[in-house]
Amino acid sequence: MISVKEVWLIDYARTAFSRSRPTQPERDVFGEIRGDELLAELLMKFFDGSLADKGIEKKDMEEVSIGVAAGVLENWTYGGRGPLFLAGFPYKVPSFFIDRQCGSAGSGMHVGIMEIMTGNSKCMLATGFEHMTRVRGIGIDRNYSTENKESKFYRPELDLQTTFNMLQTAQKLYEEEVPRFTKEDLDKFGVRSHNLTIKSQEEGYFKGEIIPIEGHVEGNVDEKMMIDRDMNARKSTLEAVSQLRRISIPFYLEKNGGKEGYMKREGTEEGVITAGNSSPLNAGATAAVIMEAEEAKKRGIEPMAKILSIGWAGVDPTVMGRGPVPATQKALKIVGLTADEIDFWEINEAFCIVALNCMDKLNIPEEKVNIKGGSTAIGHPLGSTMVRLTGTLARILKEKNAKYGVANACVGGGQGVATVIENINV
Repeated sequence: MISVKEVWLIDYARTAFSRSRPTQPERDVFGEIRGDELLAELLMKFFDGSLADKGIEKKDMEEVSIGVAAGVLENWTYGGRGPLFLAGFPYKVPSFFIDRQCGSAGSGMHVGIMEIMTGNSKCMLATGFEHMTRVRGIGIDRNYSTENKESKFYRPELDLQTTFNMLQTAQKLYEEEVPRFTKEDLDKFGVRSHNLTIKSQEEGYFKGEIIPIEGHVEGNVDEKMMIDRDMNARKSTLEAVSQLRRISIPFYLEKNGGKEGYMKREGTEEGVITAGNSSPLNAGATAAVIMEAEEAKKRGIEPMAKILSIGWAGVDPTVMGRGPVPATQKALKIVGLTADEIDFWEINEAFCIVALNCMDKLNIPEEKVNIKGGSTAIGHPLGSTMVRLTGTLARILKEKNAKYGVANACVGGGQGVATVIENINV
């Protein structure tokens, strides 16, 4: 009979997140570094630093997951082995690559959680990286057979043109939720995200999780510098953000009065998604160690948090931003908690409408959400983000002496992932 083991989040670290510039790579401070090298540098410094202080070595890892959303070209990890070779891991340490788009690193952690819960491992390393300057969907062959009436794969109900365009999935979610939200709501949340992130940077908060990595001065690849802060955050005002170029196209849903109803409501034929209410393109890497609680106790290691439960769900891919809601409901149900009992939330701001919709559907007050800033400002290097959300959340629970937290994210293709954690010292 297998008894379920308790799992602890032991430690977490990440690189700063640079601002990706696919057409101007010299402006990305990590533009000269491959994504797998970025992760490898993070891991080498992580294991030589805080993990060494805890007596944790590379050889202790019984599994390593590497999450990447665009795992092609130089982001190809060779089953997760490539970055481990670069970082000098013993060959006996196994690994795997996982792609659940924006939930990739989190789903890798979830596999490790289940391995530890079932006694198959005692210690696991969950990682992720993305480099959206160097690899941004190039090399990915999208299959549109579902739209070919002559194909046996024809699926007239499936709109892949929207499914593959994240901006449009966010626009559609917004229109489906009319009149619950306005563009001003989205813009205000984006301003909040930037200003909270700037405040957290000024207070030095992120120095507790960012390991500096050498990059270069923006625009000058020959001038090296240590990158120790996220590069996207800007002090913002609603007036400035509201004027940013709109980059999505309306659907003019008939249930809302079609084009006439949309124009009457919005005052324009343009969409509502802008750079001010959505996440940017980024490069960055994340890593977290999880361990069986009894093993950690034997080693005298204190946890950042206890992992209580995990959840995932599928939704209509054309409104993929709905995903965090059912994923979170599943995870909460497993441990008998309600959303009202959660003290703090890290909801990925791939688009502000996603976070606002989750808050609305689960009745979450704003003061509990992304209190150090969100991905709109911090950044969202797709495959790595879910580990950041979980690690930052654990730090917040410690700082605030709070008990329960939920980290969740929407997932391209119509999914959601969620992790529920507990501060065992409360």
